[in-house]
Amino acid sequence: MAAKLEGRAYLSSFVDAVSKKLSSILEDDFVLERNDSELKLLERLDDCLCDVGPVLDDAELKQFSDERVKKWLVDLQDALYMADDFLDELSTKAATATPRDPGNSYDWSRPVDSIIEDSGVNVIENIVGKLESGVRRKGKLCLRESAKVDFSSWRIPTTSLVLSSDIFGRDKDKNEIIKKLLDDTRDAESPVTVIPIVGMGGIGKTTLAQLVYNDAKVVGKFDTRAWVCVAENPDPVNVTRTIIGAIDSSPCNIDHFDSLQTDLKKKLTGMTFLVVLDDVWNDRRDMWENFLKPFQYGNDGSKILLTTRSEKVASVFAANNLHYRLSLLSKEDCWSVFLKHSSISTNSKQYAALEPIGRKIVEKCKGLPLAVKTLGGLLRNKYNEGDWENILECKIWELSEDDNMIVPALRVSYHYLPSHLKRCFVYCSLFPEDYEFDKDELILLWMAEDLLQSKENNTLEKIGCSYFDELVARSFFQPSSTQRGLFVMHDLMHDLATFFAGKFYFKLKEFGHLHKIDNKTRHLSYATKYEDSIKLFQGAYNGAIHIRTFLDLTWLCYGQSIDIESDSWLLRQQFVCLRVMSFKHFSIESLPDSIGELIHLRYLNVSNTPIVTLSESLCKLYNLQTLKLRNCFKLEMLPSRMQDLVNLHYLDIRGAFRLKEMPKEMSKLKHLNFLSDYIVGKHEENGIRELGTLDNLHGSFCISNLENIKNSGEALKAKMGNKKHINTLTLNWLPKGDIDDFQSERDILDKLQPHQNLKELSIKGYRGETFPDWLGLSCYSNLTKLNLYFCMNSCELPSLGQLPSLQHLEFSELDGLEKIDLAFYNNSGSFEQETPFKSLETLKIENMANWREWHFPDEFDGFPELRILSIINCPVLSGGLPAHLPALQELTIVECEELACLLPRAPKLHQLNVEGDGFPTMIAAPQNVVISKTQLAKSVLECLSHIQQPRVQFLHISNCQSAISISANCLPASLKYLRIRNCSKLTFSEQLQHKTLTEIYVAGCGSLTVFPVGSLPDLNKLTIRKCQRMKYVEVPQALPSLRYLSISDCRNLVSLPPLGLAALHLEQLCINKCPEIDCFDEKCLPQSLETLEIKQCQKLASWITSKGLQSQGRTRLILDQ
Repeated sequence: MAAKLEGRAYLSSFVDAVSKKLSSILEDDFVLERNDSELKLLERLDDCLCDVGPVLDDAELKQFSDERVKKWLVDLQDALYMADDFLDELSTKAATATPRDPGNSYDWSRPVDSIIEDSGVNVIENIVGKLESGVRRKGKLCLRESAKVDFSSWRIPTTSLVLSSDIFGRDKDKNEIIKKLLDDTRDAESPVTVIPIVGMGGIGKTTLAQLVYNDAKVVGKFDTRAWVCVAENPDPVNVTRTIIGAIDSSPCNIDHFDSLQTDLKKKLTGMTFLVVLDDVWNDRRDMWENFLKPFQYGNDGSKILLTTRSEKVASVFAANNLHYRLSLLSKEDCWSVFLKHSSISTNSKQYAALEPIGRKIVEKCKGLPLAVKTLGGLLRNKYNEGDWENILECKIWELSEDDNMIVPALRVSYHYLPSHLKRCFVYCSLFPEDYEFDKDELILLWMAEDLLQSKENNTLEKIGCSYFDELVARSFFQPSSTQRGLFVMHDLMHDLATFFAGKFYFKLKEFGHLHKIDNKTRHLSYATKYEDSIKLFQGAYNGAIHIRTFLDLTWLCYGQSIDIESDSWLLRQQFVCLRVMSFKHFSIESLPDSIGELIHLRYLNVSNTPIVTLSESLCKLYNLQTLKLRNCFKLEMLPSRMQDLVNLHYLDIRGAFRLKEMPKEMSKLKHLNFLSDYIVGKHEENGIRELGTLDNLHGSFCISNLENIKNSGEALKAKMGNKKHINTLTLNWLPKGDIDDFQSERDILDKLQPHQNLKELSIKGYRGETFPDWLGLSCYSNLTKLNLYFCMNSCELPSLGQLPSLQHLEFSELDGLEKIDLAFYNNSGSFEQETPFKSLETLKIENMANWREWHFPDEFDGFPELRILSIINCPVLSGGLPAHLPALQELTIVECEELACLLPRAPKLHQLNVEGDGFPTMIAAPQNVVISKTQLAKSVLECLSHIQQPRVQFLHISNCQSAISISANCLPASLKYLRIRNCSKLTFSEQLQHKTLTEIYVAGCGSLTVFPVGSLPDLNKLTIRKCQRMKYVEVPQALPSLRYLSISDCRNLVSLPPLGLAALHLEQLCINKCPEIDCFDEKCLPQSLETLEIKQCQKLASWITSKGLQSQGRTRLILDQ
């Protein structure tokens, strides 16, 4: 089957980008005025681009079989890079030229003259000559326009037949899909239920579809079934014809689409059908909507099962929640596949030697079954270790395609990519294998490399986001399984990117690799572990002469100190084309003035460096888009002319804590899309009003030093209400003397009211007594998180209960606050309409020195979704907590000793931490209750029995000096572990009985005289230590599960219970520092005892020696007097 290359060739978008820049220059009357010879050269360049563009599709396909074509593409790409550099320089110099006489256009043309003079006419002639040579050669290479690619040479059409014995690890997936197929529920919003199976090439989508298609339950469910390999011919006419042929069991020769659909409708009416559409690539919604019309006439329960590599395709047919995303295979399932296809038997004599090699081969396939199958098949009937080592060491892309199924499978995915996405994907070859990358960071790099096609009314960031999402949807990128928010490439996808990157991209790993850098290399990444990285950096450029990218991908801390200022290497010819430069983690304190000569530079990252100053020449970088200064904790000042960076999109100064104010006139940076922080200065030109024009800011934003705002009129000029793309906002004030006018402070915050799209808000150091009304308005329907910190004068909380989406609320150090009253829930005073805090999940209140009262309305039903409640260091808070918290799972109360601790009714509570000071005895964890250093222990214990099973398993009570009485009634029914330490007034009110307790530890409880053990059928381990007044351990009932008993430092203990009767399965008995015990009862030691340890018990040791027990041999005796 032959079809036009769907996404156009890799270089097509590059040619388009260069042509667009050239057209812009040619259309500018001023740029080339009085430069006729140069104009002719640029027109010849334009002719070349027009000539090579149409044959690129054909060349991209022929490069795999014709080395001459591959070299032609390499030479063409090299020339395009050179042309792009030249045109960028031309346009940059023209844009930054300043006319001396506005009425004389000749002055505008002088910088252009100087560019061509400086570069030499030979440069542009050389570029044009290379391209014209390529144009002449395309005829000799028989390159044609509108090339067709024959995909049949890359993959075999699929059928419904499958050999199930070859399939491993898909039982769960198979059962899930079958369950969906057998469900008769029809999707109300779709004419027919479609189940898309989505995953990367080679993951086993078709195999899974074959398995369920042939399952006996599925076959019995459907009246008719049809299998179509859509990729062979995705035309709806052909697909419809194939389905009719499958239903009739004979070929269909109708060509008219209306006749085909009418015929299919008749055949499906009243039938329960299953149609498999395998390997669908086309995502045109209108085409498939027409195609699906006949299927709505089938019975309920009819299904279409679809396989695709693209989430976007799947979304055309079904809602996102209906997609079945197929995962990679486990290591052991991959090993089973490998054994099957390599045909080696686990009983063979070679297996022991070959297994370690085979498992390493499987490991490098990273769970992709087609790769495992391919490599296993190459080793079929080969038992020589050398053959297996060769496969282990080779790259899959180096294998012969005659034996290699995975290369064609992944190449098809690549060739279906649009040209602009191919370039973005190939750029990711700079990442090391398994590198976890951030979406926003990668978009900034694509933007700097000019890989994003600008569109009217759309920012480059939005365009990059759509590119990234498309690559995720097509399975080129995958969410990281270890780091939330990060992404990875499967190793084979990474190999695919590296294969197409060729010599233009290079990953620098160590000194020994330097010689491999080609003079055509443009993009270089660095991921070595060497500390002397700067030498490596300099040496890398010996081979590359027009480097565009130096990307630091290390995670190291500072290495040796570097003085870049004294080095001249930054001005070498190789560096003048740099677009991306990263010095993050380098130990540098400054950048040289020569940085301003890198006119192409668009991305500069010096994050996590001890840099102190930034050269003023940095502001000459007209094209700079991204400047990252994160965690530059020594940086004291930004360059004064930052306003000249008119193309700056991204400025990150988070963690640069020594910065005191912003440079003047930041309002001129109209393209700013992300500004991490704005530090309000004391002067008008760097004050709050400079934010007024920056309405395109996105993401998180922090405004500091708000105390420098003099009045609400200044605050209003920031126009915070216009900044609709900011989703996280932090407002910071620094302490600055006593406040006389609290109303003025309130008015300032009032005029800083953000846009209603805000999702998270933090207010720190606010100096007013009350908050403005906007803070609790229900129109902030997107607000999910609110923090109020260090608002020392605030005497009342804003009314927040009606924020419909608020999920997380924290406030701390509101020293003026004495009570939380009913207005906190609803300032109208009515609670009949909306439940207060209906979405709140976490509430944390800390360090409230004067908070005394917490009021609740009658029959209060607020906080219905609250999962976490934490109240810390509120020393004068009295009264109780909300009476009923149906969703509460974690409760923390620390340093709130005046609280009448009646726990709320909380049936889902599984983590409780009540402590008397801020130094936790142990880290809180799920299913744990911790009571420590508190006078509230008794009231907490009284409430514990209300916790439902199986919520709590561990109870830890320590350092409580108030009277505590333990009974079975106060212990949660699900409890397994009980630990009590240093509770001086502990008593047991009755025999301790519990059905699930497995371990008891009691230590340092001086008031305890008797330890009454009752019915404890699951008790496995009992430890008693430092209970100085305890005389007896009472065990009136059997302890059938007890295996370990240890008693130590109990100076008044006089006897042990008859363990021979009570603990028939005891294995270890340890008695230490119990001087008053002088003998064992004859029934004390059970037959099961394996170890008897007696230490510093002189009377007992003497008795044992006199009785000769150490020679009985039934028990290992450890005796230490």
